[in-house]
Amino acid sequence: MTTTSSINSGPVVSQFEPLPRSETDALDDESRRWHVEVQSKSGTLAFTCETNENLLYAGLRQGLTLPYECATGTCGTCRARVASGSVAVGWEAAPGHKGLKRDKGDILMCQTRPQSDCVLRVPAHVHTSPRHAVPRHHSAVIDSVRQLTRDVIHFEIALNDSISFDAGQFVVLRAPHLEGMRAYSMVNFATETCRLELVIKRKPGGGFGNWIFDAAREGQTVDVFGPLGRATFHPEENYDLLMIAGGSGIAGMMSILSRAAQEGYFGSHKGYVFFGVRTLADGFYLADFSEHVAAANGNLEITLAISDEAVTSPVHPDHPHVRLAEGFVHEVCARAMKGRYDNVMSYIAGPPPMVDGALRSLIVEGRMTPDRIRYDKFG
Repeated sequence: MTTTSSINSGPVVSQFEPLPRSETDALDDESRRWHVEVQSKSGTLAFTCETNENLLYAGLRQGLTLPYECATGTCGTCRARVASGSVAVGWEAAPGHKGLKRDKGDILMCQTRPQSDCVLRVPAHVHTSPRHAVPRHHSAVIDSVRQLTRDVIHFEIALNDSISFDAGQFVVLRAPHLEGMRAYSMVNFATETCRLELVIKRKPGGGFGNWIFDAAREGQTVDVFGPLGRATFHPEENYDLLMIAGGSGIAGMMSILSRAAQEGYFGSHKGYVFFGVRTLADGFYLADFSEHVAAANGNLEITLAISDEAVTSPVHPDHPHVRLAEGFVHEVCARAMKGRYDNVMSYIAGPPPMVDGALRSLIVEGRMTPDRIRYDKFG
């Protein structure tokens, strides 16, 4: 096996042992569909992939349960090894590449496009019966942008066709002239809709965040792929709900609350939401929280955990249905939930350090098993 790379001149291309020439060799590069064989712990499956599509999205939209978490190059979950064939890596600096054995042919499927028929070895169980809706490519227009705090924007997109998703799922977006895809959880919930509500927190160096903050973006077209994510709520599972979120990670929890409200779920189940922010002024969706609490007949508690300033009141001064507590969100949750973990399904979303802290707390202090914890970790 040999590996060659072009420095600062486009995607890195790795050449592996070539497969026999296929009928697609006669086609134009832009219209080629490459045959991709997946060798997994469950056996061998296959799918086709366009030249300009990454391997992960192609496999997912054809119903394969390929492993992933962020689907944007951050986490490293979608790793695979190229056993034969030629591939092109789009974002060489993706954080998820850390720890991969690149010289052995390891790749991130979400960052890799095929350049020929190829064989992938995936160290996971892969099936063809996904629990969730199969993701698809969509086009959408941004048609509403609303600033919630100094660094948080709520925006809505109108899709060119309808989408079905589970509460807690996300989509990935690509904006014009910006490299890569960005993941955003849905705030709203509908069994089928052409409209998605999303939220974004501005971060230093965040390309999409800066793009949407720096100019009026209503009317801009974006590419959308989804739905994605497995940290989802299903009423028939019959659990009480614990939701722990930091910053814009609250988006998926809002979708879960919306579905629970539509189902009348809190008429017979408990719900606990812990939302971590730095200061009181950084809280958002507070009016929505208040409406959910008021409609839940005492079965829903929502706490705003404030990490960077003192808390002087047990409830929010403008939204008394929202409780206040001082400390990091996973610490606040651990104190409040002590002895209350029976029959609970937990959901976690937010920055990786927050998610890691919450996971440790649930497993060590709450003694929760992995099958009762669902999470998304966005970088």
